[in-house]
Amino acid sequence: MLNILITNDDGIRAKGLRTLIEIARPFGNITVVAPQDPMSGMGHAITVSRPLRLNLLKKEENYQEYVCVGTPVDCVKMGLRIPLENQNVDLVLSGINHGSNASSNVIYSGTMGAAIEASIEGVKSIGFSLLDYHHDADFMQAADFMRKIIADVIETQIPRGISLNVNIPKAKKEDIKGIKICTQADAHWVEEYLARKDPWNGDYYWLAGEFVDGNVSEDSDIYALKQNYISIVPVQYDLTAFDMIEKLKHLNL
Repeated sequence: MLNILITNDDGIRAKGLRTLIEIARPFGNITVVAPQDPMSGMGHAITVSRPLRLNLLKKEENYQEYVCVGTPVDCVKMGLRIPLENQNVDLVLSGINHGSNASSNVIYSGTMGAAIEASIEGVKSIGFSLLDYHHDADFMQAADFMRKIIADVIETQIPRGISLNVNIPKAKKEDIKGIKICTQADAHWVEEYLARKDPWNGDYYWLAGEFVDGNVSEDSDIYALKQNYISIVPVQYDLTAFDMIEKLKHLNL
């Protein structure tokens, strides 16, 4: 049986994590290592300033579950080296995230930070996100599509350093049109910081803003999601802008 590590950034109690576990269990031996608390927006952060703790919550045949006092990337690093030490890990799954990780959201995402960390470690990985922020979001509407994606990835040769960013539209199962392989849309957040006063008349700020579509081409993830397709974007941790190498060589640096 395959060895599969599952994590997320919404925390050990998140409904999306529980759904992903249910979907993945038929595929093999499952090890869950998830953060104790919600870790949205942590990106690729790791813990270096305080002790890390890993506590066993459940252990049964083909299943073990741990809670980690750390970030999603900590969960992957520790999961591969402690409960799964000396074992071949076939796949890392991250999610299912509450809300979109399409376009530039991938940079901030703890869900995708965990998936990308797995790809750095040479393990196939998928990050799943649902475009629904409601606390009672129905993650099972796309369960059949997710099973297909997991099964196909297991059978596919994926180069080291590549992970899949999967985003699912907020739609009923019958309204999801299918799956599209996409590019990352050119879109970004336009932020503002709302000034407020605490009970002691001290200043504090709350991050707000809106997500603005830029160059949303028809092969992009945001376009596919707007058409009720599930988008898959292959992402890599190598951020080199290769097309700039020769141009920069001609500069007098």
